[in-house]
Amino acid sequence: GASGQERIRESTSLIIGLGGLGCATASYLARAGVGRLLLCDFDTVDETNLGRQTLYGPGDIGQLKAVRAASRLAAMNPDVRLTEIPDRLSGEALLEAVALADVVLDCCDNFATRFQVNDAAVTNRRMLVSGAAIRLEGQLAVFGPDYAKSPCYRCLYQEADESLDSCAGNGVLGPVPGVVGTMMAVEALKFAAGIAVQTGILNIYDAMASEWRKVKIRRRHDCPGCRSD
Repeated sequence: GASGQERIRESTSLIIGLGGLGCATASYLARAGVGRLLLCDFDTVDETNLGRQTLYGPGDIGQLKAVRAASRLAAMNPDVRLTEIPDRLSGEALLEAVALADVVLDCCDNFATRFQVNDAAVTNRRMLVSGAAIRLEGQLAVFGPDYAKSPCYRCLYQEADESLDSCAGNGVLGPVPGVVGTMMAVEALKFAAGIAVQTGILNIYDAMASEWRKVKIRRRHDCPGCRSD
């Protein structure tokens, strides 16, 4: 309805990582009329990205993803305010970027960044939508913003599993990041519109079997990310 659309128009989303997940997520958020998108990615477009990172074409190879993504998204919806962040955010800069957003979408491809993004979301009490895609499997989970009740990403993964670190090292079926990224946009838009979002559930997509399954994530009271001292 009109009130939900207005809430979406007034919302801000921070997308960290503009690969396969981030391209799908950003496209749907921009087309849905999210008021402001913060686009964070330090990397440049590589030829091997083009099969799954749908905001880029051959002419974008070698250029910054944040810059090229912003250009494509502006063409989709010129009313969306776009902020390019072509840097690897960490520390205070990451905290400040997360504080600007209503919802944070973690579309990156390594555990070190995911843990930092999680900690910044917990500190700022922001909704975190986390997605991942490897080989023929995708994962989606939503955390927060009340981390006294919701688990955080560190409740799910206590240590980095380097075997799952990136598509470059493990490969991925091109459409799988698109499926997960689209679902990430769904959750972000629900939250922005004031619709209840189910948190603390790991949704696992099996592309081989064409099915989803759910796993409950339990809040760890000794979690270094969201425990109350």
